[in-house]
Amino acid sequence: MRAALLQITSSDSPSENLEMLQGMIAEAVADGAGFVLTPEVSNCVSLSRAHQQEVLHHEEDDPSLAALRDTAAQHGIWLSLGSFGVKTHDADRRFANRQFLISPDGEIKARYDKIHMFDVEVTPEETFRESDGYRPGSKAVVAQTPFGTLGLTICYDLRFPRLHRALAKAGAEILIAPAAFSPVTGAAHWHALLQARAIETGCYVLAAAQTGRHKSSRGGVRTTYGHSLVVAPWGEILSDAGTDTGITYVDLDREKVAEARRRVPSLTHDREFDGP
Repeated sequence: MRAALLQITSSDSPSENLEMLQGMIAEAVADGAGFVLTPEVSNCVSLSRAHQQEVLHHEEDDPSLAALRDTAAQHGIWLSLGSFGVKTHDADRRFANRQFLISPDGEIKARYDKIHMFDVEVTPEETFRESDGYRPGSKAVVAQTPFGTLGLTICYDLRFPRLHRALAKAGAEILIAPAAFSPVTGAAHWHALLQARAIETGCYVLAAAQTGRHKSSRGGVRTTYGHSLVVAPWGEILSDAGTDTGITYVDLDREKVAEARRRVPSLTHDREFDGP
């Protein structure tokens, strides 16, 4: 299976982002991709909760989601929407940061709500309280496809190895890690974390990323790190997209997963221990 990772600079306009995604998906399909992956918050990057309330939708009413389901069916591809911001019916009006896996017939094969919220103060200028606007999920998700079993994660989940190990032990061969990483933490940790998750699990890690300076009609301007990455099950980086928008391709080979796990079968070596 040929996979294509889209590296994009989403604005805070879902309609603009939809047009961009549909064009890039068509390009990826023309280049032979049967599995296309987008980054976190592909539909809207915004620091304004008021703006998000105006432009985001509930899943069942989201025109961008419906259009991209049609796009997947039109091209006959698997499509991982790394995440969309979607409204929920929660009393506190918080959104969900939700990943969608769409099958070649346009159906939603799996959905995953980001579990770990990015509540950090990296620097006085880089402070985030994701949980103010988004409510965390609580369920880990694996999904079967003809080209391998996928384990679904989103961005900050990357820092929690237990989640990835649980996904691998549940059968995941390919970990999906869409992101909108900050430039400071990206430069320090992005490559090392993605390689570690691949090495620990013997999985491919496919990380489509947001990049650059995101156009905003309201509120502050956000900047993201880029460097969409493909990491092999043995831990080597197969592709790094740098900071430009564009498409990164990789041919997935399930035998590489089996080979890495034969060489170091650490997923079968868990032992109970006492303390601390």
